[in-house]
Amino acid sequence: MSSGRYAKKRLWRWRDNPLRRRDDIVEAWIVLAVWTVFAVGGSVAGLVTAHAADEAFAARRAERQPVRAVLLNDVPLSAAARGGAYGRRMASVRWVASDGSTHTGRTQVDTGLKAGARVTVWQDGHARLTTAPQSSAEAAIEAAFLGAGAAAALAGLVFGAGAAVRWRLDCRRVDEWGREWDQVGPRWGHKTG
Repeated sequence: MSSGRYAKKRLWRWRDNPLRRRDDIVEAWIVLAVWTVFAVGGSVAGLVTAHAADEAFAARRAERQPVRAVLLNDVPLSAAARGGAYGRRMASVRWVASDGSTHTGRTQVDTGLKAGARVTVWQDGHARLTTAPQSSAEAAIEAAFLGAGAAAALAGLVFGAGAAVRWRLDCRRVDEWGREWDQVGPRWGHKTG
């Protein structure tokens, strides 16, 4: 089939046709609106979400700082670590914040360390222990996934709403066909001749 014929079949609702109903025109506009919102809205939602996530990750990276801390007690090797793999466990540490105050807290450290060992921990802007921030590459990947998720969520909503409206239009068409058949059907019931 040539592409011109295919385009004519796909756009039949837009052409003037004695069989075209008002619901066909409404459906054509709904399909156009759904695809437009999907293309434009999905792109905007994805980009805005990815940008917002990237800014949040950058702010987190700027707020968190590595500091040197002293381990307060021994951290024995875990059962898994004895086999060659190193694990991490919670342990108490002491560190000096940027304002000169001394703090203690619990954080994850490598197993097999002795009390007094120096470890690097991360603190937030209020000198509280926190996890290490994501690297720029990790944050960019997560922001991209969040943006894709937002675009997919919007697409699901838009296509779902469009499908619900088209289903309702199909129900109306079936009801119209039923009413028309009720008018025409009895005329076909008697024999000719």
